[in-house]
Formats: sequence, structure tokens, C-alpha cells
Amino acid sequence: MEFSFTYVPNAGVTYDMGRGSGYAAAPGLSGNEDLRDSWPGDYYSPAVPTLLMDVPNGNYHAAVGISIEAQESITALREGVGHLRLLQQNAGVPRQVTASFAVHVNNGQLMLACGAGSVMEQVEIRRAADIPTLFLAGDSTVTDQASSKYPYSGWGQMLGLFLNDGLAIANHACSGRSARSFIQEDRLTRIAKQLRKGDFLLIQFAHNDEKETEDGAGPFTTYPHYLQQYIDLAREKEAYPVLVSPMHRRFFDADGSIRNTHGDYIQAMRQLALREEVPFIDLASLSRAYFEELGEERTKQVFLWAEPGQYANLPEGAEDNTHFTEAGAVEIARLVARGIREAGFEPLSRHLISEEAAAAVMNRIV
Repeated sequence: MEFSFTYVPNAGVTYDMGRGSGYAAAPGLSGNEDLRDSWPGDYYSPAVPTLLMDVPNGNYHAAVGISIEAQESITALREGVGHLRLLQQNAGVPRQVTASFAVHVNNGQLMLACGAGSVMEQVEIRRAADIPTLFLAGDSTVTDQASSKYPYSGWGQMLGLFLNDGLAIANHACSGRSARSFIQEDRLTRIAKQLRKGDFLLIQFAHNDEKETEDGAGPFTTYPHYLQQYIDLAREKEAYPVLVSPMHRRFFDADGSIRNTHGDYIQAMRQLALREEVPFIDLASLSRAYFEELGEERTKQVFLWAEPGQYANLPEGAEDNTHFTEAGAVEIARLVARGIREAGFEPLSRHLISEEAAAAVMNRIV
């Protein structure tokens, strides 16, 4: 079914169900990650209204024209559950920019928000059932973190910055899940209901698999057994499975090298990828090199280290060596994109933006 329209937002128009569009402020921050009901406007500080547009579920091409009117350092466009889709350096204002991207809608609404000093002037939407979907299965380091947890962010929320408009993302990752519990809670079944020929399934687990206590649980037993089920599902659906090793935690040895807290799980995934001839994104090696380059102190800017009162949602501060700030999650997403490129998996790498464009994105991170 063809579905397209051009919408001219008006900040003074309040969302109305009969009209099917307009701006609204969320009544409160969302604290339930699993509901995926956070609005993009709530990932700004202070929060801004969100543009809501009722559309049928599916994949879309979106082109958003933005007028930058204030000399802010960065303009950010967010879509859905805090997904960053544009970071724009604002040298010289006023100016016009356009963000073009693919978006996966599964709750009947396309949601957009721009920060202070920027106005969405025009939104063009076109149904694009022919473009593939990149499904993400993983844990808290990948997931769409809820707005009440901001600035906590998963790399799945940021990966769209490094993709062109020919691939949509459906992030099914969930905090606290292992390869086993993700399956037992029917989360893989939920993906199976939507997975189509030509889609991609990126799989990153290990952080919570290491805590499994069932009989025989381990990196070379239950872990590859459950990962195999993701691979088999993708192949059954004529989609592409891709294994992603877990990034390292922020634990350094005395000589400045990263300590491997994942034990044999990284090697177990690598062996499974080789045996099954599945593309393997070595995020463990990429993150190790990056963290060691930064060093123990500077990596606090990637992980969620915060002073008390620094963030409204973290009044007591944080010293988290596993999860990321939004800027840190962008850095990890960059490494994932780099890993895709280095793996030489052409069906997926063709959807990456150029290395030059990726470098420009990183130059805007402050």
C-alpha cells in the first residue's frame, strides 16, 4: 500500500487524534524500557515538545528540513525512542539543513524532535516496504534506554547516525537479557514474526550470559547453543545473521591494558562465527584498542561517570563501568559501523555512510 505525504509542522498546533498530527509534551518521563514509549523530545535538557504523526506501521524514507535559528553549538534531531538521526554543527546561522534517513515504525506513530534554536520546517514521508530492516538482539549496552534513564544510552539508539537511508533499524535489545533469557521470554519470536528475506539480524550477548547458573552453562556449551538459534532463524527467513562480540567493560590493569571480564565468551562467539560462516563484528577488539588509546581517566567520558547533580535523572551521580553516556554510545556505534566495514560483509556494508561522513559525525560530538 502506497503511503506518502509532506507535512509542514506548526509549533502552535497541538496533537489531535482526529487530525493525526501535531506537537505534544509527554506527561512524564518513561521509566519502563520494555514499553518503548519514550518520546524523543524527552531526551533533551530541558525537554522539548515532540512532533507526533500517525502512520501505518512499516518502513519509511523520511526527509526532515530544519531551520537553525540560534547559535547553539550542535543541533540534534531525534526520532522514536531517543534515536539520534542528525548532529549538525552550527557555524553561521540562520541556515537550512535536511536530514534524510530510513525509519521503522511499529507503534503507529512517527515521532520527531529538535532541540532549542532549531525548527522543523517540512517533513516528507514515503512508505518504503522494499528497504530491509536491521534487527538488533542484545542487552542493555545495545537497547533503547528509556527517557528517565538519560543520559544512559545504548549503541542501538545511535547506530542510525552511521547508516544511509536504505536501511531501517528495529531495536529489540533489552536490559539484563542473555542469549538464553531473550529466547525464553519470546523476544526472538517477536523478531521472527517481522523478519523478512533480505533483512539483517545483529546479535550481541555475553554480559549477562556470564552470570548464567543453569546446569552446564558456559561459553562453549549453552552460549553457542542459544546463539545457534538466532542464526538458524535468520537463515530460515532468508535473512542475514551477524554476530557481534561484546565490547569490554572499563576495567584496566596496572599496565594500562583493558582487563577481559568476558572470559572465554568472546572466543566462543568467534569460533561459532567461523564454524557457521557467519559475519563476525569484533567489537571486543575494537573497543579494547579504543579504550586503551583513551586511557583510564578519559574513558570515564564514554562510560556513565557523573558527579552528583550533574544530570537531573542521576541526582546521586554514577560510576558505571559497563554502560554509556549518549556521546559514549555514539562512539560505540561508530566502532560497530567500523567493524561492519572491516568484516567486508557487502550486503550490510553498502548501507554505511562514507568514512568521511562518519568522521564528520564524530567531529560534532562534544
